[in-house]
Amino acid sequence: MPATEKEIVHAVANAIIENKDYLTDLDTKIGDGDHGINMARGFEAVVAAVDKMEDTTDLVALFNTIGHTLLETVGGASGPLYGTGFIQAAKAVEPHPPMTVANVEKVLGAAIEGIKHRGRADKGDKTMLDVLIPIHESLQNAEGKSLIEVLMNASVAANKGLEHTKKIAARRGRASYIGDRSIGTEDPGAASSLIMFRAFVTALS
Repeated sequence: MPATEKEIVHAVANAIIENKDYLTDLDTKIGDGDHGINMARGFEAVVAAVDKMEDTTDLVALFNTIGHTLLETVGGASGPLYGTGFIQAAKAVEPHPPMTVANVEKVLGAAIEGIKHRGRADKGDKTMLDVLIPIHESLQNAEGKSLIEVLMNASVAANKGLEHTKKIAARRGRASYIGDRSIGTEDPGAASSLIMFRAFVTALS
C-alpha cells in the first residue's frame, strides 16, 4: 500500500530530527550553528500541525500548513526559504493530483522559483538550490521512465549537488561572510534538502 500524505510528512520530519546534530555541525563550521536545531524544531511543529488536519489528502491545504508552520517556527534564513517554497508549491498544485512525474516537476519548479526570489540566489551560490535544482532537472528529463526510477535518478543528482557545495564558496547567506573559507564544507541548507528528498523518495518506494 502506498504511503499516505501524513506518513510522508512524518518520514520527512523524522529524517530531519534524526539528523539534527549533523546539520548543526555543518552550520557551526560556516554559519550560525543553529540550522539543525531550527529545522528540528520546525518539523516537530509541522508534525503537530499536520496531525490536527482533518484532510491531509488536500495538497493545497497540506502544503500551506507546512509552509506557514515553517515560517512561524524555523529561525534564521531557512524558515522563510523553506516556508516560501511550500507556500508557492501550494499555489501550483491541485488539491488531489495524481502522483506523476509531471506533477512533481511542476510543484517543485514553483517551490524553487519562490526560493530563488526570496533568497535572491541560484544554482552555484552554495545554498539549498544546489540540491533542489538538480532534482528538478532530473524530473524534466524523465521521458519514458517511471516516477520511482526518475526519483532515484534525481536522488543521485541531488547527492552530486551536495558534494559540489564542498568545492565552492558561499555567495549567499551567513556563510558568504567567510567567503573562500566556506570551501570544504557542505552547505547545511543543501544537506537538509537532500535529507528531506531522500526521506520523501523512501516513503514513496
